[in-house]
Amino acid sequence: MKIGVLKEIKDNEKRVAVTPGVISKIKKLGYEIFLEHNLGIQANFYNEQYVESGAEICSKEEIYKCDLLLKINKPTHDEINKLSNNQTLISFFTPALNPELLKLCKKDNINIMSMDSVPRISRAQKMDALSSMANVAGSRAVIEAAHCFGRFFGGQITAAGKIHPAKILIIGAGVAGLSAIGTASSLGAVVRAFDTRPEVKEQVESLGAQFLTVSIDEDGSSKDGYAKVMSKEFINAEMKLFKEQAEDVDVIITTALIPGKEAPKLITRDMVELMKPGSVIVDLASQQGGNCELCQQDQIVNHGGVKIIGFTDLPSRLPSQSSELYANNLFHILDELTPDKNGEIMINMNDDVIRGMTIVRNGEITYPPPKVEVSAASKSKVEKKVIQKPSIEKKSSIIPGILTLSLLFLVGAFAPASFMNHFTVFVLSCFIGYMVIWNVTASLHTPLMSVTNAVSSIIIIGAITQISTTDALSLILSGLAIFIASINIFGGFAVTKRMLGMFKK
Repeated sequence: MKIGVLKEIKDNEKRVAVTPGVISKIKKLGYEIFLEHNLGIQANFYNEQYVESGAEICSKEEIYKCDLLLKINKPTHDEINKLSNNQTLISFFTPALNPELLKLCKKDNINIMSMDSVPRISRAQKMDALSSMANVAGSRAVIEAAHCFGRFFGGQITAAGKIHPAKILIIGAGVAGLSAIGTASSLGAVVRAFDTRPEVKEQVESLGAQFLTVSIDEDGSSKDGYAKVMSKEFINAEMKLFKEQAEDVDVIITTALIPGKEAPKLITRDMVELMKPGSVIVDLASQQGGNCELCQQDQIVNHGGVKIIGFTDLPSRLPSQSSELYANNLFHILDELTPDKNGEIMINMNDDVIRGMTIVRNGEITYPPPKVEVSAASKSKVEKKVIQKPSIEKKSSIIPGILTLSLLFLVGAFAPASFMNHFTVFVLSCFIGYMVIWNVTASLHTPLMSVTNAVSSIIIIGAITQISTTDALSLILSGLAIFIASINIFGGFAVTKRMLGMFKK
């Protein structure tokens, strides 16, 4: 099959769907790749690089004759009208917000696969372009805020006086929020973060930010991996928290989105007016209406000295990096679509990932897909399982226990007394070793394994007892055993020390 890559026609779009680095990997799947002239020039990828990687440069008309078309932004009416026969298009589409555009795709035997419909399950992480772009957008949001802020983010003590660090509030600790936290922390700012999902608390704190909470105990996690709409009481409590923070912080970055719905309004006009002149708000939800009441799409609004940034093209402001990430996401999708590596796509509707992102199949609309549950079981269910588990284990361990006792009785009745003494020590050693390892924190298993090299070298004692023998062969073997065991002992402790050092701040 032939893959055609279309140049983006959206204003201010500098990204490109494929980069020279992934061309060779896609060709190994059996495809031929055709690109428009100067496809990636705005992302610093030139025709020569693509040709060297194995792609061919051709006209736009030739691109539309390819079997599989790749792009980034949702197709325009004109682009959809040019699709025909059995062609397949892979791009962002946002079908929930573009039902009329989706109806236009209901023709011939065309297939449409939406990059923003990839389900949030572990197996699909390498294909999740939304997360890739959110990662770039979160980091870029901090840079845009720093550009408009007009002061340092980090604190300093200079001869001219003390510079206080900027205080930044990040609302939403998803991919974009965590990326923003990491960038802001690295610039020296005092970072605070809020999210309705309590499980992200450790991730926030690991990046050096303070996790803010409200007094109402309510979980914002949902079965599809995104945050859900909260109760009225919780919303009132969080709005009170945001109002208090608005008076204190210098920068607010909002990332709260609910799929298929307008972005929730979290920063009101009153909150903006409470902020200090010179403060900055970066609204990453501006494409879906914005989290800030005063946000305007693709503009910087100045309200009483507070700048509200509503850019929707943040990933495009880092075009080279964004293009690399998006191209890798596309390659992994093509890899899934080409199980036989023969250059022929196979849209397997029994695959959760492929089914989730396929919104038109053979000219028929298949959106929305069946829901894929990705969240862990609720706390009460987990507790129930923990309570029930021992009783099941007790029932299932009765028969093996009886067999083990019978076997021990037979061995004790017929085996020599010296054997039973050694066997008892062996069993106790196994039990103690098992209990020691079982109770070690999972993150320390690797250091534990290295220190067991040292501990297991207790065999050196046996070698030392044989070193005084008069037999030449025994003497050589004992010396060799002591030498090897010494390496195990010193090496084991040395490696363990280095590994444990990795857990220190």
